[in-house]
Amino acid sequence: MENNAKKLLVEFIGTCIFFYIGAGAIITDKFSNGAVGLLGIAIAHGVILSIMISAFGSISGGHFNPAVTFGVMVAKRISVPLGIQYMVAQLVGGVLAGLLLHFSFSSELCTATHLGTPAVAAGVSLGTAVFIEALLTFFLVISVFGTAIDPRAPKIGGFGIGLTVMVDILVGGPLTGAAMNPARTFGPAVIAGFWDAHWVYWVGPLLGGGLAGFVYEKFIMLKVPQQAGEKK
Repeated sequence: MENNAKKLLVEFIGTCIFFYIGAGAIITDKFSNGAVGLLGIAIAHGVILSIMISAFGSISGGHFNPAVTFGVMVAKRISVPLGIQYMVAQLVGGVLAGLLLHFSFSSELCTATHLGTPAVAAGVSLGTAVFIEALLTFFLVISVFGTAIDPRAPKIGGFGIGLTVMVDILVGGPLTGAAMNPARTFGPAVIAGFWDAHWVYWVGPLLGGGLAGFVYEKFIMLKVPQQAGEKK
């Protein structure tokens, strides 16, 4: 129980820091009249996620994302009760990040950016937005399994995962915000009161994350041969 409490604590802290820096870069971009830019926003998200996973991955796995946790649940590498607790910790961490951003920037900037809450761009249909979020999240969760969960994974900390988030944002950021993470949208949305097409950021990432978990576990994961005498 104590070990689970530590896992939930670091999921809460890591998610909060991840979102504060990532969403904060979006607000700072507005403050600086575009000086941060799409590349800067992508780098901010990717690097801070890499650091948080490297810092806390040995404790909780460093999910910081309900879609990642859902994919790991589909693969049966975390129990459903603990996975749900992870998701709650991530959502609460996201809300705290939104609150901290609210106190860090002027009300005008917070209102103009909706505290960095992702949004579907004009001209992008909701169906296409769900597809984009699902596809980008599939890429992300595949990278989680391939660089962190698989026993053959290279010892690169969280940087393979963070780099995936960075390049996903470079492609999908202008279209949907490339959230890939229900908590990333939920946290600032609670404080900003911005709920436009909010369901997209649950349906897309959970579909993509769940499919990635199933595909990797079923078809790619290293299967340990059963030892003689073990029960089937």
